[in-house]
Amino acid sequence: MASLAVPYRSLELGSAAMLPLVNRDLYPEGAYPMAQFDYMAYYEEHPERATAVLDADPGSSVRALYRRGDPVTPGTRVSPLATLRRDGGWFGGADRAPDLPLDTAVLTEEDAEVLTESLARNGFAGPTAYYLNHEANAVYARQAVNGGRLDLPVLFLGADYDATADVVTTRLAEPMRAYCSDLTEARVPAGHWLQLERPDLVNAHLADWLSRMGITLAP
Repeated sequence: MASLAVPYRSLELGSAAMLPLVNRDLYPEGAYPMAQFDYMAYYEEHPERATAVLDADPGSSVRALYRRGDPVTPGTRVSPLATLRRDGGWFGGADRAPDLPLDTAVLTEEDAEVLTESLARNGFAGPTAYYLNHEANAVYARQAVNGGRLDLPVLFLGADYDATADVVTTRLAEPMRAYCSDLTEARVPAGHWLQLERPDLVNAHLADWLSRMGITLAP
């Protein structure tokens, strides 16, 4: 099993399970009770508003959300997702996403068009509904075989510049290490969309990991 950006035994256990693992030096509990996961609480409290803003202009939403990672020193800059409720919602409380240029380091024009067309047709309610089911997800995850422990080979690729799934300055990956008996970890200098931003490095890590298990990819 290979996992990108989000460590095993984190999000699937619900937002409450992740809070004890955050960097409270950067996100003091009094000022940032949900730390970088505040946007998840916003979805729960205002699901229709959150979806409506993203649906207002799917193309702009795609261009605003699919951005490359910012190579600042990890743990030194508060994520804008940590203040979504305080800011009145997405994009500072605006009714639609800002009109930003396409970040071609993450999406090609063709990929952006396909993604935009799909979201314009189907809407953002489905993709974001995951954040409305933290408690149900946690109940389901706790019913896993073998108590959730994995004995098969696992590869985790973390993103150096991911301010949300931060595995550099937080303890977010620690549960995964306890629950995976054959774990290989590596990090990629990229943001959350590491497989899009650095497909060369992601694919190289995957190929190397597979080759060490005797699996050769066809050219």
